[in-house]
Amino acid sequence: ILTGDDEDEEIYTTEDCEFAAKKRKKDHFRINTDSQCFYREKWIYVHKESTRERHGYCTLGEAFNRLDFSSAIQDIRRFNYVVKLLQLIAKSQLTSLSGAAQKNYFNILDKIVRKVMEDQYNPRLIKDLLQDLSSTLCILIRGVGKSVLVGNINIWICRLETILLWQQQLKNLQMNKQVNNGLTLSDLPLHMLNNILYRFSDGWDIITLGQVTPTLYMLSEDRQLWKKLCQYHFAEKQFCRHLILSEKGHIDWKLMYFALQKYYPIKEQYGDTLHFCRHCSILFWK
Repeated sequence: ILTGDDEDEEIYTTEDCEFAAKKRKKDHFRINTDSQCFYREKWIYVHKESTRERHGYCTLGEAFNRLDFSSAIQDIRRFNYVVKLLQLIAKSQLTSLSGAAQKNYFNILDKIVRKVMEDQYNPRLIKDLLQDLSSTLCILIRGVGKSVLVGNINIWICRLETILLWQQQLKNLQMNKQVNNGLTLSDLPLHMLNNILYRFSDGWDIITLGQVTPTLYMLSEDRQLWKKLCQYHFAEKQFCRHLILSEKGHIDWKLMYFALQKYYPIKEQYGDTLHFCRHCSILFWK
């Protein structure tokens, strides 16, 4: 049973929550509708030192604003590279970005999520990015005052809510089953399917493909396949420190791969990346 004071307190609490939510949305809308001027340059000059003609250095935020990342995410060769760059920024460099660069960061992130929801390309990669970003934002928001957050705290809370919404949407993402009466992956001969698996450099991609058909599962469990993958990513000295044997006494290369991945970085392959010319000090898309 609520007394009159309890009822008033509950009403005030509800009104305060509603007011705070409306204010966050208003601040978030305002920050997104403010006039922004982002460049779409293919290259930028990286200042190595201050001179009379040019003062200061080229910061990460400046590079992020001026280089053409919006078009890069539409290019399948650059997509994974841009997502990885955003993930690295989310882990350690988010607070070093200027206010304009942070706006651009979340603007590009929104485009990436929209693209994944539309064409369902590599959702696992985006889930990892959003997980790292949400963890970073939670830490920053809780420690507000101890760390530097550019902008209103309500904007950051709204951004965190948006990220949580994206995570839920990706969690509920259903892959569309393509109807095709022509040649399918299952129709290829075994040696061609095996060649496809041997071209993968990510163990999770091999496991995912192995779930498509029983034949692909059989090929994806090949010890030689996982041995080649381990030899590609890791050195022989690293093998000796983390040997895992199967029940038959053989090296379990599949488990070895995932165990070594926890201790050592794997080689990363990208179709296209940013390049830096040491001669003219230019950072550019090829």
